[in-house]
Amino acid sequence: MRAQAVFTTLLVCAVGLFSKTNVVVFLTDDQGWGDLSLNGNTNLSTPNIDSLAREGASFDRFYVCPVCSPTRAEFLTGRHHVRSGVYSTSAGGERMDLEETTIADLFQQEGYATGAFGKWHNGMQYPYHPLGRGFDYFYGFCSGHWGHYYDALMERNGKLVQGRGFCVDDFTTEAMGFIERSVKKDKPFFAYVPYNTPHSPMQVPDRWWKKFKDLNLEEMMRNRNPKKEDRLHLLAALAMCENIDWNVGRLLKKLDELQVTDDTIVVFFHDNGPNGTRWNGDMEGRKGSTEEGGTRSPLLIKWPNGIKPGTKVMPISSVRDLLPTLIELAGVKERSKKAIDGRSLKPLLSGKTKRWKSRTLVSTWKGKLGVRDQYFRLGYKGRLFDMEKDPGQRVDVSKQFPDVAERLNQRKQSFQKKVLEQAGPGTRPFIIGHPEVSWTQIPARDGTAHGTIKRSNKFPNCSYFTNWTSKEDFITWDVEVGESGNYEVELWYACPEKDLGAEIELSCNDKSVVTIIATPHDPPLVGKQEDRSPRMESYVKDFTPMKMGVIELTKGKGKLKLQAIEIPKSQAMEFRLIQLNRVKEKETD
Repeated sequence: MRAQAVFTTLLVCAVGLFSKTNVVVFLTDDQGWGDLSLNGNTNLSTPNIDSLAREGASFDRFYVCPVCSPTRAEFLTGRHHVRSGVYSTSAGGERMDLEETTIADLFQQEGYATGAFGKWHNGMQYPYHPLGRGFDYFYGFCSGHWGHYYDALMERNGKLVQGRGFCVDDFTTEAMGFIERSVKKDKPFFAYVPYNTPHSPMQVPDRWWKKFKDLNLEEMMRNRNPKKEDRLHLLAALAMCENIDWNVGRLLKKLDELQVTDDTIVVFFHDNGPNGTRWNGDMEGRKGSTEEGGTRSPLLIKWPNGIKPGTKVMPISSVRDLLPTLIELAGVKERSKKAIDGRSLKPLLSGKTKRWKSRTLVSTWKGKLGVRDQYFRLGYKGRLFDMEKDPGQRVDVSKQFPDVAERLNQRKQSFQKKVLEQAGPGTRPFIIGHPEVSWTQIPARDGTAHGTIKRSNKFPNCSYFTNWTSKEDFITWDVEVGESGNYEVELWYACPEKDLGAEIELSCNDKSVVTIIATPHDPPLVGKQEDRSPRMESYVKDFTPMKMGVIELTKGKGKLKLQAIEIPKSQAMEFRLIQLNRVKEKETD
């Protein structure tokens, strides 16, 4: 019996020694620091998110980027987004350089199942696609925003599918399924869950909207400029945040049911400041700003087997720190090709702060730079603020602390010279026909319209092309074909019966395929009925696919061109996207 007990003990130790820690990362879109009851907002309740701080660690001063795709890139690479080639949120500027190593690459190389569920926003065409950046599984959309949140067009590993219900609920269900499948296979998992709310359009199910639509906001929970508040937008955002909390709770419950809670690291943070004027702790700035309110985010990390409940971390930290932190906590080897800008937060999570070196963090967007150290912030206009005494950035103290102002200005100038001057719009083409995948999605978002063709909205992410009335008009994409071969072309279009008959040609260099729009598809615009406040983005339609035929593409750079060579009626069509699928060569005897 004693020998058996010793053997059992050794077996348990061996299993503990070789088992791997799971990771779940929640990233929300346009949620402000103040959009949690944890941070004092009494206009809403977020008990599930708050529980992560109570049962794990909360960071007092954690900083992200002013907008979406840069923050995502910094999380994925551990490097400043400018260094990774991300300079915009669309038109290819959201893509990370292919030389970058992502956190998913590192976990994948360690044998983890890796999945992403939600808004990607770091490139659509492979290998910029999630499946080319270390993820085994992807469900969601790759654009910066989506035009409709119910039963919407989604992508599952390169295949376009119809989503089920409200998108955030859908993403959570998909992530839970992925986690359950991984556990059943005894495989550790890295699940990245980048939600797309409370980004506009402001849509949220009735279950949450009913609570907020007639809510009287508490006077203490108003923005520092209450006259700028948009009441409907604000209330919708709060409702969307409670929906997020409900979904976080669903996934946490699933971890409990699968009995993997204790050895799963759960991370929660936001991608930038709030997307509207609402309470945010009296901070200056919102989304798009390099000031405190545009860049401060909560960071909550729960890990029962490794982090003491109620841990509070006061030193400043950055989204760039998450990659080195998570791989160290999980015991994953560092194999990055380039130097990491972040540093592991493990010492702070363990309460070891005495040897923690002071640091400065630089944020930048559209030529504006902000510099933050532990106690001071240098605003983009050159003013200095004492963030302990003046967290609302109202009093310039540069004359009182000239040495601090000079030090942070030098940091700003060094960053401009060493980083920003070497960055900017590149000439990277959109890759189609990559040899490692059989599909390529080519949306209107990435195209350039010529002539009188118009984009449905100035924000390109979920837009489509319309007003196609002249044979002289066309759409182009600068592309690079990854592998020569024949590709079946699927055209997603809309056209009323009265305008049928347009002859459409898709060409690339000296090859082309031609088809005629012969089947009517005239769907209504959707979204307005579900919007809780007026939107800035365009409404969308349910475009339909049709087979154009097969085009031969040759490896190398070229220009993909879509043109109507005949328009017998008032318009050619409205255009949403092209899907290319490589045609398999027939085997010969």
